Amino acid sequence: MNRRLFLLGTSALGIAVFASGAWYVLDRQFRTAEAEAKARAAAVPDLNAVLLRPAAPVLGPETAKVTLVEFFDPSCEACRAFHPVLKQLRAQYPDDLRIVMRYAAFHQGSDEAVAILEAARRQNLFEPVLNALLETQPNWALHDGPDLEIAWAAAAQAGLDISNRANEVRSPGTVAILNQDRADIETLGVRATPTFFLQGQPLSVDSFEALTAAVSAAAGG
Repeated sequence: MNRRLFLLGTSALGIAVFASGAWYVLDRQFRTAEAEAKARAAAVPDLNAVLLRPAAPVLGPETAKVTLVEFFDPSCEACRAFHPVLKQLRAQYPDDLRIVMRYAAFHQGSDEAVAILEAARRQNLFEPVLNALLETQPNWALHDGPDLEIAWAAAAQAGLDISNRANEVRSPGTVAILNQDRADIETLGVRATPTFFLQGQPLSVDSFEALTAAVSAAAGG
């Protein structure tokens, strides 16, 4: 019995050490990507011209004094986790905060999820459908392959007319937005989602509290 407990303990210690090492590698990779993004952004002559494309979806008033740009992927778990924080910030600063959404479709199936969101935008349903896709994300953004039927069904449940869905996926407007966002992602060195820019500058965010504090400071709250 003692030998069995020792072996189990040794195994658990090995797993812990491996997990710790994996976290160190991932954190180092994140910091490297973050440093690259900052260096790339610093080299762009007019950063706002790249960040604030006229075709990008915007949540919040155009006259807001604080602009937060989010590069996000509808399939990204971290984007889903940050979404309630962003909703809370918009509720806290309804007149002072706008969020510009840029698509970083890194995951398999994310292009089609973006097509759903752009179809929703044309039907003035962007935010309800965004909420629906993120709420149901664990059901359709599967690691072994996405199930976009579930995503379309969730969008329809939120009010989206999906009768023209085949054409929506090939919409020239959506393709143009995705191509522009891909080019800007390369220019800015964005390698992870969500990536935030606050008031035209890269924002280092490692927690919900850090994002809230940064936006609140910019809004004077």
